[in-house]
Amino acid sequence: MISKVTYLTTFLFVLFINSVWAQKGISPEDPGLEKFTISGTITDAKNNETLIGVNVYIPELKSGTTTNEYGFYSITIPKGNYTLQISYMSYQTITETINLDKNIKNNYKLSSFEEQLQEVVITDNRKATNIRKAEMSVNKLSIAAIKKMPVVMGEVDVLKSILLLPGVTNAGEGASGFNVRGGAADQNLILLDEANIFNSSHVFGFFSVFNPDAIKDLKLYKGGIPARYGGRASSVLDIYQKDGSSKAFHMNGGIGVISSRLLAEGPIVKDKGSFLIGGRASYAHLFLKLNEKQKDNTAYFYDLNTKLSYKLNPNNNLYLSGYFGRDVFSIQKSFTNKYGNATLNLRWNHLFSDKLFSNLSLIYSDYYYGLDLGFIGLRWDSGIKNYNIKYDFKNYISDNFKLNYGVNAIYYDFNPGTVKPLNSDSGINYKQLEKKNAFEPAAYLDVEQNLSKKISLSYGMRFSLFYRLGESNVNTYADNNPVVFNQEQQIYEKAKPTGSVHYGKNKTIADFSNFEPRASIAYQLDDNQSVKASYNRMVQYLQLLSNTSSPTPLDVWTPSDEFIKPQIADQVALGYFRNFSDEKYSLEVETFYKTIKNRLDYIDGANLIANEAIEQVILNGRMRSYGLEVMLRKNEGQLTGWISYTLSKSQQQTPGRNASETGINNGEWYNSLYDKTHNVAVTGNYTLTKKWSFGANFALQTGQPVTYPTGQYEYQGINVPSYGLRNENRLPLYHHLDISATLTPHKNANRNWKSEWVFSIYNLYGRKNAASIAFRENVDTGINEAVKTSIFGFIPAVSYNFKF
Repeated sequence: MISKVTYLTTFLFVLFINSVWAQKGISPEDPGLEKFTISGTITDAKNNETLIGVNVYIPELKSGTTTNEYGFYSITIPKGNYTLQISYMSYQTITETINLDKNIKNNYKLSSFEEQLQEVVITDNRKATNIRKAEMSVNKLSIAAIKKMPVVMGEVDVLKSILLLPGVTNAGEGASGFNVRGGAADQNLILLDEANIFNSSHVFGFFSVFNPDAIKDLKLYKGGIPARYGGRASSVLDIYQKDGSSKAFHMNGGIGVISSRLLAEGPIVKDKGSFLIGGRASYAHLFLKLNEKQKDNTAYFYDLNTKLSYKLNPNNNLYLSGYFGRDVFSIQKSFTNKYGNATLNLRWNHLFSDKLFSNLSLIYSDYYYGLDLGFIGLRWDSGIKNYNIKYDFKNYISDNFKLNYGVNAIYYDFNPGTVKPLNSDSGINYKQLEKKNAFEPAAYLDVEQNLSKKISLSYGMRFSLFYRLGESNVNTYADNNPVVFNQEQQIYEKAKPTGSVHYGKNKTIADFSNFEPRASIAYQLDDNQSVKASYNRMVQYLQLLSNTSSPTPLDVWTPSDEFIKPQIADQVALGYFRNFSDEKYSLEVETFYKTIKNRLDYIDGANLIANEAIEQVILNGRMRSYGLEVMLRKNEGQLTGWISYTLSKSQQQTPGRNASETGINNGEWYNSLYDKTHNVAVTGNYTLTKKWSFGANFALQTGQPVTYPTGQYEYQGINVPSYGLRNENRLPLYHHLDISATLTPHKNANRNWKSEWVFSIYNLYGRKNAASIAFRENVDTGINEAVKTSIFGFIPAVSYNFKF
């Protein structure tokens, strides 16, 4: 059997050979044909901010490319005279004629249409990129468009915006995270400047951790995921922060109903180096002090975004970016919950040649969550840290052949829990739950290839390894089974350990290796329509322990080991894409089928918090989801927006391990917590004049699956509910309509200070959507009753935004 080291060595050798190809200018197509390369960087003319995804198009060849995450582009084509078109949404298009008889390095600066605080013109000049590229199940939103969407409390929110996309839902109003194509929230890889974000929400899901003023670009991959991404089973949300202006100092911010924000950016060395620092803080808790009953309660958040950028020379750039955020929630000083993310990333961009671009990153990420329980004198701290080094390359070998390849290695440090006495009077003793460590190296190779003018391919492979490391004591069980089935009561129970094995520091407790193939193909029917298909395998080695309907700060991350197996997801998708009326309208239709092996399930009554033998309450099951997604966009004009509809199913199954066991729900498929049969979203923005613009969102979803009691029994004078099969009931239909109006004063035109007022109403018709339904006995009548809990009703808000 070939060792894992041999696999990885072979993989790296392939990467080296491809790198040599690029350095020597060897093309797999026709090395004898005389070709030249035009390359460079595309930036915003106003602030030198690099632009991601700019279209570089050559009409004569009906071919082109886009800039990468750092604004770099490269295209190699035969010698000749060509028209070059540089286009990007909300920017003026550059068109010029070039005589390509040698390698050329051209940097371009695009001028924005922006004449106000936010763009009046929001268009997507894609030059049919969505038709030609073998890329599907991908959604990209501009920050300008996101800022015009009405949201709760008037706070612009990245995560709430992507919930309007097809195939994306959440676990209910006010729930943290998001669900993609029937997957769980922990199955999403969320990256901010390449750093892992383990909890993407503030205030238990009311707001996201992403400050829209600091965000440059975001892209959501629901399928056809490139091989450079790994570690999660469902989707990738890739977000990049702005670099900061290297031309002049600017500030912008906003004052809202419950929070305010301020961002500053400017040059360190003009046209070479820049800084950016932005912060947000909420102050809704101050209003609680006005209420005598609430004065001891607290709920607030704050966060900080930073970035330094410096251009050493034309071929080398350095970036240092970071994020820090915290949430604090307290009830009468007897219960305090604090949680948040911290990240730091040092990056070096290097251009080896006009065809070979590289990025080296050193990344640190930390997620902390803790509780102070004053009524028992207990403090509980826990978290997860990771240290990541990654080196990525992109070879622009020719117009029709590009390579992406690289390696990365992540070291994880898990703290399941530290229990401490809160004060000297506490009866709690110090206890450290056993810490866990893991190491996850990987290598990948991605190919982008045009087989002909009609057929485009994207294919690749990721090879990942995972090592669960000591120091640790691992329980042993009879038949290696930490969960046993009680035949008499027909229930699963904890098994008693037969002993334990000690593993020293950095000794391997369990190890895994997986090949993760990826492939996409696009067939262009004509200039305006194409069909596409994709397949990808994703492997998730980290597991989020949670038996609630949505992630909360009490959830605990744990590595795969000898009892908890990595999740393995396989997804296929087929789609039809079409542009209408010179790309003013676009239609996307996709169908998908996804299966996930080793999805965690829990025995009834599982206790997950501060559990030192978590394997005793866990069963390995599987998931499947499938559906149809439709999205119709209007890309240009005074009215822009889209209508999306998703018809889908998401199910989970945990059969018995042998014929004598019942499994969960009698071993049958049952609705997962993320099953939403129907999901409709409509969003639009209408620019009436330069002074007034209006926005509206409408969302409708099938109610979330829940488990209701089917009866009750009396035990020692207490009525105890009995429950039926898991998730066989649903909450009522969820829907709401939101509207907004933006006023930009005319006096802004000739002033450095620009401002706007945003008036919004969340849930215009006051729908009382059910966050949960509880069953109880009425103390007065003795009759059982169902009580609906709703979070939001009709909420008006006003925000003042400014910049100078």
